[in-house]
Amino acid sequence: MQDLPYSLMSELDKVKTDGLPPVHLWHPENEKDIDLVITAEGSWLYGGTPIKRPRLVRLFSSVLRREGDNYFLVTPVEKCRITVEDVPFQVVLMDEAGDGTGRQLTMTTDMGEVFPLDNEHPMRMTQQGDQWVPYVLVRDGMEARVSRNVYYQLAESLDEAPHPETGEKWLGVWSHDVFTPFMLADAAG
Repeated sequence: MQDLPYSLMSELDKVKTDGLPPVHLWHPENEKDIDLVITAEGSWLYGGTPIKRPRLVRLFSSVLRREGDNYFLVTPVEKCRITVEDVPFQVVLMDEAGDGTGRQLTMTTDMGEVFPLDNEHPMRMTQQGDQWVPYVLVRDGMEARVSRNVYYQLAESLDEAPHPETGEKWLGVWSHDVFTPFMLADAAG
C-alpha cells in the first residue's frame, strides 16, 4: 500500500485503533481526491486493486466521514475524498434475543462494529429492480447494506403489526421496541 498518499499513511499511523477517532472534530484545510473505492459488494479497492489487509481496511473505516453525498478519509491534517458505490458497510452477522415485541436484534458489520437495531440505528427498505434491500444506519449518516444471509434471518423473524404511520397490517421485525415494516401483510399472500 505504499502507493497510497504518504501524508495519509503517516497520519493514519498516529490514529489510535481503540474505539473510533473523533473525526467530527477534525476540519483540515488540505483536501484531495484519491483513487480508493468501496464497491457495492463491500470490497475496498485502491487503484483498482483490492486492499487485502483487513486491519488496514478497518483503520480506514474508522476515519471515514460522510458529508452530504461525499465520503472522506479524515485525519487532523488531511481530508481525502473516496468513491462509495452504494454504502460503506455490510451487515454480515445478526444476533437475536427474545421474540415478538420483546425481540432484540444486534447487528455486526464487516468492519466489526456491533450495534442494536433500534431508534438510533433504524432499518429502511429500498426497492432495487424487483428486489427489496434492507439498509441499517450504522453511525454518523453512514449505512450498511444487509447481506443476503442476514436478510434471510430477518425473514424468519417476521411478525405482523400495524405500520407505524398508516396503521395497515404489515409484516416486519421488532427490535428494541421498534417495528420495521417490510411489506403489507396482504401482499405476502
